[in-house]
Parts: sequence; structure tokens; C-alpha cells
Amino acid sequence: MAHEIINPAGLHDPVGFGYSHIATTAGELVFIAGQYASDGSGQVTSGDFAEQVERSLENLKIALAEVGLDFGHVVQLRTYIVGHDAAKLETIGKIIGRIWGGRPPTQTLLGVAALALPDMLFEVDAVAVRP
Repeated sequence: MAHEIINPAGLHDPVGFGYSHIATTAGELVFIAGQYASDGSGQVTSGDFAEQVERSLENLKIALAEVGLDFGHVVQLRTYIVGHDAAKLETIGKIIGRIWGGRPPTQTLLGVAALALPDMLFEVDAVAVRP
């Protein structure tokens, strides 16, 4: 893989929160626009937060596969959460941990008042690196 995930000893261990502090790269960057819990027509598929996170990440997986990449190529996530709270952070941490294990990509989490569609509760965009 053409990147390295680094969590400096002088900073807190962010892995349990679902992210890493630093990603260094030496390859070609790929930027994935915000993915949300949409079906093939762009409609939100569920009103449940955890289901929206799962579907959004599945859509990210589809986008990555389109350019010959997978979750292992992602070095940065930006997540946007309507009505952010500790329970939602825990949900995201568990799902990110299931996908990336002990080496999640860097992540910036933003609590927002609303997203593009009224039913959207979660959105994620990503930066990936081609090997």
C-alpha cells in the first residue's frame, strides 16, 4: 500500500474513536465525494442513523471499486452528522472499527444542522491513494 497510518505516542490513541491522526502518502490521490444512504435513485433508504452509516459506507465501497480501489486505500474520511451526540460517535466508531480494524484512516467528524436532503443524517467523503 502506498501510504502509512501513524498515531504518535505523544497524542491520545484515536483508534477507539474510529480514526487515526496521520496518513502519509507517496502515490496518486483519489477524492471521493460525499456518500450518503442513497438507493439507485438518490433517495435516502432509512431513517435509522446506524443503517445510514452502513449504507453510506457501502456506497463509498462501490465508488472505490469503480476506480479499482477498496477501503484499504482510504487515507482520510470526513464525516458529517446531523444532531451529533455520544451515541452516534459510538455507532460510527464501531462500524469504522469493523471495516478498518486497528488501522482506521484519519477522520474529521463534523456535527451539522442539516445535510443536502431532509432525511439525511450522515454523509462521508474520502481521500484514497492508488498504489
